[in-house]
Amino acid sequence: MSLFVLALGQLVISLDYNIVYVALPDIGAGLGFSDHDLQWVVSAYVVTSGGFLLLGGRAADLLGRRRMFVLAALLYAGSSLVGGLSESSGVLVAVRAVQGLGGALLFPATLSLINTLYEEGPARNRALAVWGAAGAGGLCFGSLLGGVVVEAFGWPSVFFVNVPIAGVLAVAGWLLFPADGPWDRTRRFDVAGALAATGGITILVFLLVQAPAEGWTTPTAFISAGLSAGLLTLFAVVERRSPEPLVPARMFAHRGLLVAMGVTALFSATFSSVPYFLTLYFQTVHGYSAVATGLAFLVPAVVVAVGTQAGERAVSVFGMRRMLVGGMVLGAAGAAALGLALTSDGSYPKLLPGIVLLGLGQGAVWTGMWIAASAGVAADDQGIASGLASTTLQVGGAVGLAALVAVAGGVGQSASGPGLLEGIRTAVFATAAALALGALVLPALGRGAPTAGPGEAIGGADATRTAGSTSP
Repeated sequence: MSLFVLALGQLVISLDYNIVYVALPDIGAGLGFSDHDLQWVVSAYVVTSGGFLLLGGRAADLLGRRRMFVLAALLYAGSSLVGGLSESSGVLVAVRAVQGLGGALLFPATLSLINTLYEEGPARNRALAVWGAAGAGGLCFGSLLGGVVVEAFGWPSVFFVNVPIAGVLAVAGWLLFPADGPWDRTRRFDVAGALAATGGITILVFLLVQAPAEGWTTPTAFISAGLSAGLLTLFAVVERRSPEPLVPARMFAHRGLLVAMGVTALFSATFSSVPYFLTLYFQTVHGYSAVATGLAFLVPAVVVAVGTQAGERAVSVFGMRRMLVGGMVLGAAGAAALGLALTSDGSYPKLLPGIVLLGLGQGAVWTGMWIAASAGVAADDQGIASGLASTTLQVGGAVGLAALVAVAGGVGQSASGPGLLEGIRTAVFATAAALALGALVLPALGRGAPTAGPGEAIGGADATRTAGSTSP
């Protein structure tokens, strides 16, 4: 039952992120958003969730994983209720920012609960595979459910639907998860480091979201880059001097965690960027409705869910490193096949071979990278390890999408004509190339990793099979 609640938490995160996409045109018309400002319905969530993940991860370690899980679920429920009742664009953007904060607390709390409730090895791997499949379910239901409820009940329904789910999540988490116990007041929270890191990362994600639309040479871009660099430098200085830093130096001795952080960044920059371009292809090139677009994402979501389960099994057979490389190779092949099938008169069935290969690779890598990020990490550090890996996931996604949009010639929601299709194809082919490069580089990064502890996750097939044979 605990695993079901943890999977539901991941479903809520994925659902909340994806469900607003198909509602954006109705939200823009209903609340009077300008074309430029409408992006902040999505971006406000991305900026706050990316900026606060480190803080959320450490808070789970120090203040209690169950407490953070329940608090995050309540934030989701309350902000979703306010979002559905919003009558102004400013209030809705603020709501999305609060939902992003909820995601920054919920994601590492959920992941660290899995990594502490289930012993490292097959039991944890299976739990992470179920958790990952729930995320794929959120992708599916976010797009499909969003299209259905918008057409039936209007755009506020995409927020109201979260309220009962998040409320049940908060109650179930409080009742089912082990009590955190009294707060250990001898362990201090690195307030200065937390403020510097959160501010620096938040501004960095803001820059990566805003600059592709406004330009990299604007005053806003220069000021944001300077503030982010300054705050992150201050964070590094504070961490070196703090007796109890936000990110303990020992975390950077985990070779497996560092490699996993690189994999999460590449994953988000490639796999997670493809739906953006597919949405443009479906809605702008072929004129799909909101419901039709949601249905078009049904097959990819199901295949990703299958891939999460296959990835968990492949770890015990082939080892972590080989499984991750194999997943990237599948993803590269799928992206290449998908790019070839994206034509102005192409049918949906022609996309399926590429979608299937891409989805299987995506699901396998998703499960594997979280297994790798938690392997060999002490229970008291699971929250911050999850925060580090999920922060690189968010930043990697912002960097990757900005880069792919630039490579594609700046295509966006307002683009049209032959140039749009060519730009989409270029972005998908660039995704294939990046994944192929990742598959080539990962084995080299794995060489020389320790044969015990954190290095087991990506140190080779034999080491991972040994770790995976531990009885739950």
